[in-house]
Amino acid sequence: MAAKQNASGSAESDQSSLAEQQTSRSFNRSVRVAEKERRKTEAEDPFVPALKYFSDVEAGTPLHGNDEFERNLVLVEKVAYARGLSPEAISIMLEFAMSLRMGTSPCVRILKCLIPATVVPQEAVVRAVVWLGVGKIPISTQILFIKWVLTVFDMIDSKEQLRAVYGFIFSFVTEENLCPFICHLLYLLTRKESVRVFRVRKLLELQSKLGRQPFLLHLLSLYKVFCPELVTLSISSRMRSGFRNHNSPWKSSLIAVQKRNGSLLASSDSLPLTIKDKPNSRKRKYGHLELPVLNSLVNKQAQAESPFSRKLVPLVQLSSFTQLLENIHRIELPAQMGSLLGSSLALQYLDCVQDESALLRLNFWLGYALHEEFLFCGDGRASQNSEEALQFLDKLLSTQHFLQEAFSSSEAFLYKFLSVWDGSLLRPQILSLLSNIPVVPSSQIGRLLFEPLMQLFFTSSLFFKCGLMECLNNMLLKWLTWHSVYALEDDLDISLNSHTSINMTLSGFKDSVMELVHFVGRLASVGLQLEGSHSLLLSFILDFYETVCDTFLKYGLPLVVMPPPGVFYPALFSPDPISVDRLAFIMYRYKVNLTSAKSQEKVTEQAFHISRQTFREFNNYVVIMVNCLWNSKMFHPGMGVQLGEELLLKSNVPQYSTSFDLVHHPAFLSYAVDFHLRCWPGRKDVDLDSIKHSKPWSWYLEYLYSQGYDGLKQFVPAL
Repeated sequence: MAAKQNASGSAESDQSSLAEQQTSRSFNRSVRVAEKERRKTEAEDPFVPALKYFSDVEAGTPLHGNDEFERNLVLVEKVAYARGLSPEAISIMLEFAMSLRMGTSPCVRILKCLIPATVVPQEAVVRAVVWLGVGKIPISTQILFIKWVLTVFDMIDSKEQLRAVYGFIFSFVTEENLCPFICHLLYLLTRKESVRVFRVRKLLELQSKLGRQPFLLHLLSLYKVFCPELVTLSISSRMRSGFRNHNSPWKSSLIAVQKRNGSLLASSDSLPLTIKDKPNSRKRKYGHLELPVLNSLVNKQAQAESPFSRKLVPLVQLSSFTQLLENIHRIELPAQMGSLLGSSLALQYLDCVQDESALLRLNFWLGYALHEEFLFCGDGRASQNSEEALQFLDKLLSTQHFLQEAFSSSEAFLYKFLSVWDGSLLRPQILSLLSNIPVVPSSQIGRLLFEPLMQLFFTSSLFFKCGLMECLNNMLLKWLTWHSVYALEDDLDISLNSHTSINMTLSGFKDSVMELVHFVGRLASVGLQLEGSHSLLLSFILDFYETVCDTFLKYGLPLVVMPPPGVFYPALFSPDPISVDRLAFIMYRYKVNLTSAKSQEKVTEQAFHISRQTFREFNNYVVIMVNCLWNSKMFHPGMGVQLGEELLLKSNVPQYSTSFDLVHHPAFLSYAVDFHLRCWPGRKDVDLDSIKHSKPWSWYLEYLYSQGYDGLKQFVPAL
């Protein structure tokens, strides 16, 4: 029995051993196959072992004379500049560089070849940021690393982990050389919960030490948007928007890689860029102004795996306003803020939510694009791509009309562009943008607007003069509309922009409007002389004064400004009857506004006081119009226009005092002749003086009214 059991056990042992041997042979065969496949892969793509080398290399490995290191790094650089590095390769190379395993020498070279092909893993960036705290990396290398992060910021697959170490990043603002770049990175990462009292205090301390540096002011301005109660510092609204455009060694390589890979560069710091044909040129060539595609910012797989992320809904996935409202508090903004200009839903989101951070990012993108593509392109290259520029500016204009306000970045761009503009390039678009700018303080309006516009006006064609008059009229209309909408009933402060906290007193607003009206009066007076009182130019000028004459009643602004004589007399003596009729309507509206203001001045204590000079100017104009058009007393002593008796006799004009009444006025002479023929069809001789008799005169006025001259119809009974 025992022998049988021993035999049985021995047989089982042999079978088990045989099975183990077979399993071992099978495993060894698999290992050999895998090793053979690996060697084949490495032979086909030597980039794989190169990455493995940088992943496995030990700290302290000597660099000098290390041919293997040099060979592998050259291979990585070749791949990076040819097709870009994968996320895994970015992680390995960034970890190797920032950990200083082989010292500081190769760090700069490796950072310069970190050209991402698709996205940058946020975990790799966070680990690299943590390495900054070790204290062994040279400052110049730290600056280069932060520049790289800024350049590829919108290619990072998620930002939540970076925002989780916001405080750690903020600690580097005390390093003077790093501060400008750290402030820029913080600006991009800041959310409302990031703003704390101790951080505001630290930035203010740095400002007292370094002065009012733009990078500190930009970050403080963002803090003030989120928590105005924490930042009491006064920050000018006309501060140049955006951070300084630091030279980046990756931009041209990124563009080349992205074009080669068939995708667009998703970096807000690398807006419409082109590779320079002349590296030594200080100005960039005119680039492409195509709007970016509305893409998702967050990598979905990384978002699902990250414990820090919350469920976001990309704008690109929404197709209706209803969906927008349902997800209004979970909207994910796109990678490039410029893509918002091409999406109606995105604009509705901006209009409904008024997300300050989104508007700041959009202003940053827009300001950079406008400056780089218009101000910094020389040698007339802009005209070569006028179609792209036209579409870009039209899209910008439609966006501003939808939001009903201008972007601060486009305003800052216009102030600089006017000094170099020739008045013809993209004229309709530039003038439309100009008409959208908000109220400019009276102390700055002359330098920013009037001086460049005056030079353009006096050296340009008639059509430019007409276009500029229309632009300034639209500008005044928008200013007055903003006043009537945003004026507060209880005090005299008005908000100039619904997205800023900048206020202007009513007195300051009146000063700005008055400066604009007086400026247009000067331009109009000289322009009419230069163009021979051209009826087209006069029409646009009268459009402007139709707005000015109703500032009190229609827009609630306690201000009445009369037109200058250089506008009044050309309109009164114009051979165009429409111009005379419009002047009569304007004077009628002035009378209504002045009468209303005078009556309120007697009843209400808060009514504004109208100067006697204004009443004298109005009364003088009315007397001249009545004596000229009705009483036939033109050129009499005491009239506004006086000529010497000898000069009038030399003109050989009989009854010169009646030359500009409604019968003999060049604008109405044809109507007088037609009326005479209708009234006395049997007469062979035309005696126009017979129209001035009492009954024919009233018939003649009714005849003129029937021809559509409503200005005269309103002005005459009001006398």
